[in-house]
Amino acid sequence: MARKELKVESVAEAYLALLAERGVEVLFANAGTDFAPIVEAYAKAAHSGLPAPKPLIAAHENLAISMAHGYAVVSGKVPAVMVHVSVGTANALCGVFNAARENVPILFTAGRSPLTEEGLAGARDTYIHWAQEMFDQAGMLREMVKWDYELRNGAQLETVIDRALTLATSPPEGPVYLSLPREVLAEPLPGFSYNSPARRVAASPPAPHEAAVAAAAEILATAQHPLIITADAGRDLAAVPALAEFAERFAIPVVEHRQRYLCLPADHPCHLGYNPGPMLEGADAILVIDCDVPWTPSREAPPADCRIIHIGVDPLFSRYPIRGFTCDVAITGATRLVLPRLGAALAPLADPTEIGMRRQLFAEQREKQRAGWRKLGDEAKSLRPIHPAWVSACLAAARDPGSILVNEYTLLPEHCPSTRPGSFFGSSPAAGLGWGAGAALGIKLAEPDREVVAVLGDGSYLFANPVAVHHAATAHRLPVLFVVVNNAMWGAVRRATLGMYPNGEAARSNRPPFIDLDELPAFEQVCAAAGGYGERVDDPAALPDAFARALRAVRVEKRQALLNVICRGP
Repeated sequence: MARKELKVESVAEAYLALLAERGVEVLFANAGTDFAPIVEAYAKAAHSGLPAPKPLIAAHENLAISMAHGYAVVSGKVPAVMVHVSVGTANALCGVFNAARENVPILFTAGRSPLTEEGLAGARDTYIHWAQEMFDQAGMLREMVKWDYELRNGAQLETVIDRALTLATSPPEGPVYLSLPREVLAEPLPGFSYNSPARRVAASPPAPHEAAVAAAAEILATAQHPLIITADAGRDLAAVPALAEFAERFAIPVVEHRQRYLCLPADHPCHLGYNPGPMLEGADAILVIDCDVPWTPSREAPPADCRIIHIGVDPLFSRYPIRGFTCDVAITGATRLVLPRLGAALAPLADPTEIGMRRQLFAEQREKQRAGWRKLGDEAKSLRPIHPAWVSACLAAARDPGSILVNEYTLLPEHCPSTRPGSFFGSSPAAGLGWGAGAALGIKLAEPDREVVAVLGDGSYLFANPVAVHHAATAHRLPVLFVVVNNAMWGAVRRATLGMYPNGEAARSNRPPFIDLDELPAFEQVCAAAGGYGERVDDPAALPDAFARALRAVRVEKRQALLNVICRGP
């Protein structure tokens, strides 16, 4: 294997060049005093032609990590993020939590307060360098990353970067954290060389154990009413046709529960919606595929004698402190590898007559379910305040068929269905607010020729640091449509309170504390202030035309747009 030499003067220059050589195309960043060697390295690269990831500024750390999240899930490439020492790391923690729980590989980096007080290039030279230092900067996020380290010197640079990238992309994937002291980045590094191609690679996905596959096949073969529940299978695009073929072949209904990806096209005959609750009681076998919470046991659960199978690269979600779902068989393996083998094992055991009866039964269930959705959609057309079902239906009618939807809670997929793999992305199970707007920008960066629409609640829009979001959309020419479903309240808080105390004082109160969001700003004007198109909509009849105007701004004028849709509460 050949060694490739680079003419560089510092560790910072070698670091950027090595990232680029290893396939990192974008560095999302919010800079601080620790960035001086990085800024200098980029300035030199502009003249020398030294390779480096594209630098992309984000005016808030949570925005940077959310943009990287969206970019990663669509592009399939590992982005880098760099933030300012301890305080920048703290600001990005919410986004790191989201990426960790959704298994998104990101090289998350931060500067570090200079190690030395004087004597070295990069030593402390401003007052904040004392107060910002921590005994254990990585300690605040160690539980959320797969690996963390601090770069000690230029000699170990190749090993450190290769380890970071291979661990981030080895199943189950996830973010890693690397801190970069200023003195180390500024350290002279003449004659840097590295292996090309890399001699360190990510681990291959786990293959299923044959005995476990056989046990799962036995369970499904004897079941009369099996059910598949999934949330994340569509993270791997190859798993979508594998699931579609398996479900169709054996006539097993599929529920996308709290979906984060499109796992099964909504028009597939085995697609039975987004809520497993109505189907749990009659199920005698459940195949849980890439789903951390298939149901909420305190509210609903399958019968005690229902057999449960879990599939995933980490089917027991080992990083969750407590998770007690029944598990009769757990198959460790990538879904795209497991389902064909499970199908081969099940085929000689399955009863064709049973499959035919089941197919007819859930076809009737599906039609009844869809009729209920259509009824609600018709009723919602004229409701004031506007109903979220009407918002979703209007978006379904207005969107480009090849568009990508980003949903932070408020889109109702039954009224705005997606049918193409890679066309839908939902909130991380960690539910760290403020993800959706930034993720949409990152997705647009990765897919500039596709229409991207982000549907957000008013709370998630506030958490997204909207001024920074709209600045990024304009600065980086990322025309995205933002739809804010604005009910002026913390709906989740309200639902949780009424769920625990349905007959309590809060239920009888007109204005219980900590729920209503009074005097919200005119969100549409925030977008307009950044050069985008903004419009407030409170009349349901006006919504279709409002979507047309907003999408014209995105498609024709190539600028961002925001609809502030005044909606009814949950």
